[in-house]
Amino acid sequence: MREIPLGTAGTMPAVGLGTYLIDDADVGSVVDDALRLGYRHVDTAEGYGNEAGIGASLAAAIGAGVVTRDDVFVTTKLFPGNPEWGQAAKTSADVAESLEASLERLQLDAVDLYLIHASFGREQALDLWGAMLEVRDRGLARHVGVSNFNVDTLEAIRHSGLEAPAANQIELHPWSQKPELVAYLHEHNITPIAYSSLVPLSTWRAADGQASAKQAEWTAEAESSDFVFADLARRHEVSEAQVLLRWAIQHGFPVIPKSTKADRLRANLDLFGFELTDEEMTLMDSLDRGAGVAWQSGDPLTYARR
Repeated sequence: MREIPLGTAGTMPAVGLGTYLIDDADVGSVVDDALRLGYRHVDTAEGYGNEAGIGASLAAAIGAGVVTRDDVFVTTKLFPGNPEWGQAAKTSADVAESLEASLERLQLDAVDLYLIHASFGREQALDLWGAMLEVRDRGLARHVGVSNFNVDTLEAIRHSGLEAPAANQIELHPWSQKPELVAYLHEHNITPIAYSSLVPLSTWRAADGQASAKQAEWTAEAESSDFVFADLARRHEVSEAQVLLRWAIQHGFPVIPKSTKADRLRANLDLFGFELTDEEMTLMDSLDRGAGVAWQSGDPLTYARR
């Protein structure tokens, strides 16, 4: 598995397994398949409700000698709570307890990357971020970072004098490239991790009933003309999904595509036998449509800045 730099002092696998919308009862077999195929990064979150299933599968794979603990990079996320959604907002006092609960479910002593799942306000983000650094220093997480953070909130962290996050996990694909935010991340050695890389495909989240009207509109528009990704897939004799994932890899973004099917898991991992040309990358870079669709309430380009 190829590695991509993580922050200023680490690396992470270029391709990982995303587990959003995989039920706890089903996720274990998917993780087992992925590890046997060669995946070495599993991405989850307390909000996904499947950490226990992942933990049981990891423990079984380690016990069977399929992998060692050091082989596998595990990411999970702290959900900060949002009073607007009827949830109590977490504070710095809750961070260690939340991570310890995640570790118990995952059957691990530490995760490799612990992220704040979203920012619902700068004050809370700053409060939580200080505690994230503390749990890292205690050895409960090897690296800490954020997800769905915009430049304003990252700037608040920088001006506070606190250490920068190692990563910001955000929706990234040719239709939502966030150039200003990505440039900021590169400038400050914060690794952009791409999620929802496959939004431009009509199959994205369709089976889960999660595809948005905006995504459906974009896909219909693209498929009614010359669908660039299909053409590139034919040229390279790969799938459209592989083209989208390869675009991210060539930009230096680790990817975490989700699938429950072994053949697609295998294909999503097989990204290093071809390379997009400079001209093809430039073509895909010209397709940006602005804000994303996967996390509208927290997308860094659309969420209210406070």
